[in-house]
Amino acid sequence: MDHHLSNVLPVPASVRRNTLVRRILLWSVVAILIGACGVTILSLINAQSGATATGLGILLSAVVVGIVVPAFLWVDRLEREPTHLLLFAFGWGACVATLGAAFLNDAGGYLLGATSDNNSVVAVFVAPVVEETLKGLPVLLIWLVARRELDGIVDGIVYAGLSAAGFAMIEDVIYLSNGYAEQGDAGLFHTFFVRVTMSPFVHPMFTICTGVGIGIAATARSWGPRIFAPLLGWLCAIGLHALWNAGAVLAESGWLAFYIFLQVPLFAGFIGILIAARHSEGHAIRVNLTPYVDQGWLSTPEVRMLSSVRERQYARAWAKSHGAEREMREFQDAASELAMHRARIERGAADTRTVREERALLDLVTQRRQQFLGTALYRWPDLVA
Repeated sequence: MDHHLSNVLPVPASVRRNTLVRRILLWSVVAILIGACGVTILSLINAQSGATATGLGILLSAVVVGIVVPAFLWVDRLEREPTHLLLFAFGWGACVATLGAAFLNDAGGYLLGATSDNNSVVAVFVAPVVEETLKGLPVLLIWLVARRELDGIVDGIVYAGLSAAGFAMIEDVIYLSNGYAEQGDAGLFHTFFVRVTMSPFVHPMFTICTGVGIGIAATARSWGPRIFAPLLGWLCAIGLHALWNAGAVLAESGWLAFYIFLQVPLFAGFIGILIAARHSEGHAIRVNLTPYVDQGWLSTPEVRMLSSVRERQYARAWAKSHGAEREMREFQDAASELAMHRARIERGAADTRTVREERALLDLVTQRRQQFLGTALYRWPDLVA
């Protein structure tokens, strides 16, 4: 056992209460901001296209949520992020980012002399900068305000992806409602096919670059990567977004070629990044939990199970059949969080709070694993996360 685990100071009750009050006030303000922006952007859409068109747009754009959000929750299976932060990222993208983009894109176009007949200027030179900044901002805020909940590249990807998914959903409402208002059913379903069916991951493909950059910064030991990794990720997001929009503008008469030679390779690369990121997180969990095997807190088969999505699923199914599914989930979640705490300690963040939380997680892991010791739970083949 590490010697620092024995020197844990209790947190005064007054400090806990004050912290709780500040958190409630902060999240109340955030909820009001997101809600007000959401009501405003939907009111603007309704005023432009009408209630029927807006309702149809909302209904059909929900397909984006049903496709994209589960994909990022799949990436987030090993070390799940807090629900309130996931909702914050999605809500910011859907409400704050879309409303901000609606005004800033117009302002940027006006400054560049763009007209309604020359929207390509806005699409290529203004929208990528404005939208990628606004979509990436919640990830930056989470890193700055709730740093303990952003532990690496996977977390950055998940938060960025959900922010972009929210943005894409409301942007699709705008296009779908306009399509219906201008051309009826034909315009609605043509827009649905092009924007929702054929390219639901467009915005997340760009914004995860910013998430990767912030994720790298979150685990960096020096100031160089902390500054330049997010900046480089943001610039990559803008560049990909501008390339995409430029391709769309140039390919108005050759949409199929644009889809095959640009959209398909980008989507393949996007899927590859998601798979590699989840595999990397499994490796990180295995590496960071291994010291606890040496100290006697965990066993090697447990670490193998905890670092593999497949084996976690098997363990939960086994536990469910024995009436202990909740205990197994808590064991897995606490162990994943413990691995992230160990990573922070290894990076030199061995402050009192981190050590106290590590000990609490160790106690929870020890308690939850007791009923599984000596059972036929753990399988023994080579495990792949």
